[in-house]
Amino acid sequence: MSNQPTVTDIFKRALEIRKASPNGSFDDVRSQLLNQFGGGPFPSTAYLTIPEYDNIVPEEDWTAGLPVVFRGIQNEDWNDVIRGIIISLEQVENFPKQSLREDDPAKEWRDRGKSLAEAEEKVLEKWMPDELMAMAKRSVSK
Repeated sequence: MSNQPTVTDIFKRALEIRKASPNGSFDDVRSQLLNQFGGGPFPSTAYLTIPEYDNIVPEEDWTAGLPVVFRGIQNEDWNDVIRGIIISLEQVENFPKQSLREDDPAKEWRDRGKSLAEAEEKVLEKWMPDELMAMAKRSVSK
């Protein structure tokens, strides 16, 4: 069972291929993955995950290919498994190019702390008496 790849193994291998040849096509990656993994044991559906890329791509994008991978495993079709890996790879690669990176400080919508602090301030100003507000601000500044 040790020669059974996981979906993560295949995805990481796809990332390595892209890193080694960044100007190569996704078809090149697909054919290399098929050569390396095709014909071997299929990944287990129990480990149908890939590394999280939430700081680069929203989860719904980096997991976009997993249903195709799952179908490929169920049907024992390496073409579908690799097609699903390529879909997720494209998402991981293209999202930062097409928009600001989500972990970029300029993309404030990602920073929930700021909006929560603003909402909290409004509530405190509206409902907390001035004396309590002054006392709370003094204790926070200490």
